[in-house]
Amino acid sequence: PVLDTEDAWVSVEGPVSIVELALEQKRIHYPLVEHQFVLCTVLYAIMRFSLKSVKPLSLFDSKGKNAFFKDLTSIQLLPSGDMDPNVLSIRQQFLLKVVSAAVETLCSSQKANEVSEEELFPFEKGKNWPTLAADLAQYLQISEDLVKRHYVCELYSYGMDHLGEE
Repeated sequence: PVLDTEDAWVSVEGPVSIVELALEQKRIHYPLVEHQFVLCTVLYAIMRFSLKSVKPLSLFDSKGKNAFFKDLTSIQLLPSGDMDPNVLSIRQQFLLKVVSAAVETLCSSQKANEVSEEELFPFEKGKNWPTLAADLAQYLQISEDLVKRHYVCELYSYGMDHLGEE
């Protein structure tokens, strides 16, 4: 971009302006940032629901693991469309665990104290974990319908039929 400056500012001495510093920065590789976002979401879900025996890096193939340790401005080889069936199976199991844990947490607290979802997850206002898991399924190359079906089954199994019908 072209930055027009007034003549009075040209002769000013001092540190470089923040705009000039920002323009000098290298551009990031957005797919690599998305890849990092997926890892952050996975780690947050593991922490939030205390999921045991989940190894976060097992959800990624060798290219995906290597990409985590590269500079965000570098162009990296990210996982392609062809995935190992074992990795896909681990991903699917993980997403189903997240949905099950979210429904269990929501239903057990609502039955115990009649607490609303906003009160139960005060720092996660507006964050619907089953929907987040379905969105994450796109990135992890898992069928969203499979995650949504599991969510409905979990709602029915916890007696939340009115939500399951929706």
